[in-house]
Amino acid sequence: MKKAELKQRVCAAIDKRAEEITAIGDFMFNNPELGFKELKASSLVEEKFQALGLDYRKGLAVTGLKSRLPGRQSRLSVAVMGEMDAVVCHDHPHADPHTGAAHSCGHNAQTAMMVGVAMGLVDSGVMNELDGDVVLMALPAEEYVELDYRQKLRREGKITFLGGKQELLKLGEFDDIDMAMMCHLASNHPERQMLIPGPGIGSTGFIGKTIQYVGKEAHSGGAPHEGINALNAAMLGLMGVHANRETFKDADSIRVHPIITKGGDLVNIVPADVRIETYVRGRSIDAIMDASKKVNRALQAGAMAVGAEAIIEEIPGYLPLFNDEKLATLFSANCTELLGEAGVEPAEPMGGSTDMGDITHIMPGIHPSVGGVAGSAHARDYMIVDPDMAYIVPAKAMAMTVIDLLYDDAAVGRDIKDNFKPVMTKEEYLAMWEDLLK
Repeated sequence: MKKAELKQRVCAAIDKRAEEITAIGDFMFNNPELGFKELKASSLVEEKFQALGLDYRKGLAVTGLKSRLPGRQSRLSVAVMGEMDAVVCHDHPHADPHTGAAHSCGHNAQTAMMVGVAMGLVDSGVMNELDGDVVLMALPAEEYVELDYRQKLRREGKITFLGGKQELLKLGEFDDIDMAMMCHLASNHPERQMLIPGPGIGSTGFIGKTIQYVGKEAHSGGAPHEGINALNAAMLGLMGVHANRETFKDADSIRVHPIITKGGDLVNIVPADVRIETYVRGRSIDAIMDASKKVNRALQAGAMAVGAEAIIEEIPGYLPLFNDEKLATLFSANCTELLGEAGVEPAEPMGGSTDMGDITHIMPGIHPSVGGVAGSAHARDYMIVDPDMAYIVPAKAMAMTVIDLLYDDAAVGRDIKDNFKPVMTKEEYLAMWEDLLK
């Protein structure tokens, strides 16, 4: 069967399931869950996998799922992935009233797209014409939030990494995969367009930090001289960080954005326990590490100034994203077929970060962005305004790209795999973060 006919069949199958695919995204939008807590979302994916007759494994990295669709021969394995977690945005109209979780980043759509690809490939029967496998993955915990909670999971031995893809990589769940793709919703982009990344760096990477300033409590009114004010230490430390900003090169896109998660215990007690969380972001590992040293130096100086102690814990963050040019070209051509030339635009490098960057250091991958969205990411006004664009079109584009990769002895996909030069091996990747933790 010709490749064009296979693509028509898979798109028609997705169209027949459009209402069900949209319902998946809408359900998750109205039932947001934070990372490593995606119980409703994972149960929904499990239900859909069962209905499609798929074999799968669950409970991967706490809440993740993985299923493999075999082709007529297994010359290559292509992963189609969707994230499940939300962020915290208490003021979002669809936020969970208890946790503040809200899908103001669009991961609900990612899961719907991934399941939509599964439905299209299964219902159309095109896997019988392809010479490779498709691995479907529902992923936990891409948003790097609730660091104290995740550190607790790590101390309990439930996870090693705070990001879902990182943890799955460590567990060996990417060992049987040759390349990976996923789509992310854009922000402030209601147009029916796909934003296709060019070659090179597609996002920043970062290191995470938790900081505890330890002082000495005393009565704030009666004997403040007997105390050591940890809040003052934290304020001086943060001012020291600000004083370093002019030393960050513009090309490195260094971003340091701390929050104080605990400022003391009671207003009439000199603060003796103050907590901070922050990232140090940048466009290269070397730039991140250099800025991180400056940040640590400044934070320690704040403690030294008032006689407090600063306990800084480094946490493996995410690596910059590298989009594979050949994969992006295939995906772009399919988007043009679906949307016309006006429906495809080049994407600007992201200022944010994603653990998809870690995957693209080891294997070919793409992370394009999808329109149909109004409002700013991680903000109260973030809404899907074009469900067909947000859910259905990207599912078709990814399914069509799978066909390109696995058609005719998986020749195109194998060429991409054979000519890909990883930035590092899995073993080198794990050793890098292990050294940081030490």
